[in-house]
Amino acid sequence: MGDTAPVRGHLPDENGDFVGRRTEVARLEAELTRHRMVTVTGVGGVGKSRLALHTARRIAARYPDGAWWADLTPLQGDRLLVATVADAVDLSDHTPGMPVAALGRWLAARRPLLVLDSCDHLAEPCALLVAELLAAAPALTVLATGRRPLGAEGERVMPLEPMPPTGRDALDLLRLRTSTTTGAGRRDAPGATRAPGRWRSGPAAEICARLEGIPLALELAAAQIRIQGMGAVRAQIGSRFELLVHDERVWPQRHQTLRAAIGWSHELCDPLERLLWARLTVFRGPFDASSAAYVCAGGPLTPQTVPDILEALALKSVVGKEGGRDGGRYRLLDTVREYGAEWLERLGETEAVADRHAAHCLRLARQADAGWLGPDQLRWYTVISELHTDLRTALDRLLRTDPDDALALVGAVGFFWTCCGRLREARDHLEQALLLSGARGSDRARALWALGVALTLQGEFGAAQEVSEACAREARYAEYDAGTAPHAGGGPGERTLDAAYLAGLLALLTGRPTAALVVVGHVLDAVPGGPAASAARLRCLLVRVFGLTGLGRIDEARREALALREVCAELGEHWTRASLDYQLALTGLLEGRPAIAADHARAMLEGKRRLGDGFGVALGLDVLAAALAANGEGELAADVSGTGEAYWRSTGQAQRGVPELRALREKYAHRARETIGSPAYEEIFLRALSGHPQEGLDRALRGSPHR
Repeated sequence: MGDTAPVRGHLPDENGDFVGRRTEVARLEAELTRHRMVTVTGVGGVGKSRLALHTARRIAARYPDGAWWADLTPLQGDRLLVATVADAVDLSDHTPGMPVAALGRWLAARRPLLVLDSCDHLAEPCALLVAELLAAAPALTVLATGRRPLGAEGERVMPLEPMPPTGRDALDLLRLRTSTTTGAGRRDAPGATRAPGRWRSGPAAEICARLEGIPLALELAAAQIRIQGMGAVRAQIGSRFELLVHDERVWPQRHQTLRAAIGWSHELCDPLERLLWARLTVFRGPFDASSAAYVCAGGPLTPQTVPDILEALALKSVVGKEGGRDGGRYRLLDTVREYGAEWLERLGETEAVADRHAAHCLRLARQADAGWLGPDQLRWYTVISELHTDLRTALDRLLRTDPDDALALVGAVGFFWTCCGRLREARDHLEQALLLSGARGSDRARALWALGVALTLQGEFGAAQEVSEACAREARYAEYDAGTAPHAGGGPGERTLDAAYLAGLLALLTGRPTAALVVVGHVLDAVPGGPAASAARLRCLLVRVFGLTGLGRIDEARREALALREVCAELGEHWTRASLDYQLALTGLLEGRPAIAADHARAMLEGKRRLGDGFGVALGLDVLAAALAANGEGELAADVSGTGEAYWRSTGQAQRGVPELRALREKYAHRARETIGSPAYEEIFLRALSGHPQEGLDRALRGSPHR
């Protein structure tokens, strides 16, 4: 049996009980013990991903740095392969260098298990990536799944056969999936793997034999058994598969068998269900019923009928579902998507549905951008995060078909992406859209602003300065041409405020607080409105607070920060409020009030954690460590400082922040060493640095050091 203690890493939940496969699980565990690179191969629907996930869960505790899952199914090319893997292992890389090198450095000092799921369409790029990572990280183990080997040096291939058609595992799977209560969440439940005697012969056994023990085919049959009954399904399969009986069990035959099973399920759907199935294939990631209705409605499918038809497809196991009917999310298996995509092509709708999908993503992006300032900020942040895969799909589409809309889309989500550490993706898409689109005005100014923020956070200050100047010029053009230019949200002066924020942020991070105050002050005076008039105005006021602190005008900075924080609280806004708490923690330290500084630092950390902002968490831990040291809590300061260093490393950068924090950080780190002694400080610091960053953040928020 594998270890079951909580471990680091991230593995998706197992969807339903894992049935049988004891021999295969044991073999895969053994292979991963002996080899650093193992690929599970087999036909579509044979259960490669389920086996990899179940095995990874069982053995995760063997890997000190956890087991991590990268789903490569949504990728349509290798351009975002490294970014996807980096995101999977919690590397929010802010560096401007080569992404593979940054990922290799991140993994080099760790002993993790990395699972690359569904490498079929990226075998060669995956082989190259794995080779580089294994060379850079001597203690890394990689488990991959695909229909064929990657061809990587040192790769151990483990072919996965279907379940024996006349064995107990196939019958157990059919029986369990036929039940209306599959016991989702249980694993290897005592009674769940022994089929009653009546299942071991007769109709169930015939169905398993006809379907050659292929798990996906059995699950599709189980769905029909729930609807029609065993006898009807046996009769249909007997007729439908008559020509597929073959004595020689070879892979092409199994491909044919699975395709026949999916085709049989397709035939049993009514015409509207088939049409929806075909149109749903445009979604590369999870989707909800409202998105399906917006994208897939048209002709005989109406927005009102799509949710019910979607539920019918879920009942037939054509789409997977998680959550309740109102809040559930759906996903197509890759093999099922391929079949539906072929039908969509036959219908001649592939291009039209892709265009509707892209329009849907642009619509949501604009809504999220408009809803950033207010009580729905966290909800929209979650929406954009969950929509990430489809946003990338839409951007790839628009970059080919409508670069102007691509510019609008990436400009709207660019700030969301920079907040959650996806700087490389934001920069890549923004630079492409700006290059391909000739649009002038608000959308271009918005995209330049987002690109400038990304460059600034990457530490590319020279390039950021050039983009900042271009953003200011484009903002002036947009305001001058406001009557005819495309409008990306916000009132008159909004793009000018964006440009001022970018220039002010750049000035702050390069040690020029006076310049920051001047640039935002000029624009705030020129553009009318109160603090809550727009998100851009609120950000400029935030820059003003930071500038006042940098100039030593601490009383003014604290008063303005507290007033702005009240505005944010009334609005239900989190991002600016967290940044203001950071500023109030800083002013508390400068005023000699470390306990108040610690309170604000923890409030900032709570906000940044909700937003998934690893860069912000790193900054918050630095200021919290300084406050704790100033308050005489040397052990906790060392623990928080070590955790902060772990977060900084997850960004790929050394410690950064406004210049005034750097001096305080060094001063109070020295004080903490004096309080508990350098040997004790180093021991606690290194223990936190080598531990799980999220656990360290939890300790920092609780106020209890690692012992």
